[in-house]
Amino acid sequence: MKIMKLGTQGLIALAILSCTQVSASEPGWYGGFNLGKSNATIDDERIVNDLLSQGFTQAQIADDAKDNGWKLFAGYQVNKNLAFEGGYFDLGEYGFTATTLPAGTLNGNVRFKGLNLDVVGILPLTEKFSAFARAGLNAAKANSSFNGTGLVNVLDPNHNERDINYKVGVGLEYAFTQSLSMRAEAERYRVNDTLNNRGDVDLISLGLVYRFNKAAPVQEPKQAPVVVEPEVVPAVVVVPEVQATQEYCSVLDMEFEIDKDTIQREEKERINTLGTFLTKYPETTAVIEGHSDNVGDSQYNMQLSLRRAQSVVAYLVDTVRIAPNRLSAVGYGDTRPLSDNQSEDGKRMNRRINAVIACATDIEGLTVAPTRVTMAMNMEFDVNKDEVKPEFASELRKVANFLRANPTTTATVEGHTGNVQATPEIAMAISQRRAENVVNYLVDNHGIARSRLTAEGFGRTRRTAYNATAEGQQENRRVNIIINYAKKPK
Repeated sequence: MKIMKLGTQGLIALAILSCTQVSASEPGWYGGFNLGKSNATIDDERIVNDLLSQGFTQAQIADDAKDNGWKLFAGYQVNKNLAFEGGYFDLGEYGFTATTLPAGTLNGNVRFKGLNLDVVGILPLTEKFSAFARAGLNAAKANSSFNGTGLVNVLDPNHNERDINYKVGVGLEYAFTQSLSMRAEAERYRVNDTLNNRGDVDLISLGLVYRFNKAAPVQEPKQAPVVVEPEVVPAVVVVPEVQATQEYCSVLDMEFEIDKDTIQREEKERINTLGTFLTKYPETTAVIEGHSDNVGDSQYNMQLSLRRAQSVVAYLVDTVRIAPNRLSAVGYGDTRPLSDNQSEDGKRMNRRINAVIACATDIEGLTVAPTRVTMAMNMEFDVNKDEVKPEFASELRKVANFLRANPTTTATVEGHTGNVQATPEIAMAISQRRAENVVNYLVDNHGIARSRLTAEGFGRTRRTAYNATAEGQQENRRVNIIINYAKKPK
């Protein structure tokens, strides 16, 4: 006899929480578990009609259609928008008790557990917050049992069924750290109840996710922020971790045409500036980084960016006579964009070369061609404060000495914040005050003309570290000073 059919329950409406800034998940393995409540609908009408058809004059039924459910899962995230996930689930046990006249009872129970394999689509909403949807297959095993008392007689009390059906779900994920996240999910499992009745079981659950490739991120030199000026392409200066407040770096600032790796004539002057720096400081080394936009195949872009870096290394070796053992080339393809690839200007900014210098301890006395030099000063500020601390007096004195020794130069002071302010507007205002206070310090204490100094606040838009830790937030509360050389007359 056909006794039970599992029905459909509505999915829960999940509220989307507010959060700050975007995060891009990197490829890698992860695993976790969920606990929650499951729900099935028992087809009472079918059971009652079946009993009445057997000669009973009356039948009443009570359901037990809710239980606890859980799942274990593991997955691989291919990119920020796609993952594959598999696991084991136990949806719990459901049952009913029917009473009849003449006197008797019929009891039934069914339990579902099995394996699943899903494709997961991910939509990053902020740095810590994302939404996702899943679709896949579940191979569920249903174990059911029936027994009767009184005049109710069950001839075949036990049934087992294995079947493959679809499953779907939606959810939200919040990242506490780079490694640990929390999920809220609503899933629907299509199942077979062992009596050839297909239905649905819904599981609403909370869970934890651990990302194995996030626990120990690779330590790289920290990058000072991108400087954007109307006349030039942004340049990135990477500051070594050790004594970052006492070291200064030269800047290489150049771009490439689409799908090209040859150096343009006007860019050679910038490479010569880098060569001047390396010649003055023979103990320094440099890593030349090549980058591309996202047009075309990613693997091809990786090779193209490497060829761009190698062309700069070859020029420094062959023309400037820098020893080749002091130089190395690396290509990053389209993995580290500075700007949105949706516009032509953004793509052009991403077709670039960066020079990562093992910095010397001073730049005084260095005569260079017109370009820019970043005095990378990771000046620390207290949370939500803008006062210049006394321990940075000696570093600011070096800046003033350099400006006095190079009277045609000007300086841009950039202020930045961590990620603790209530709004982006407040963060922008704090970073602006930090930059202005450094300008005032140079004017009031060292007599630098205010007309040579500019203060710019960038708020929390140009981080150099993850804001998930107090240390990362402290690194993002910083000031950088950009020395601008006068342009050569045309």
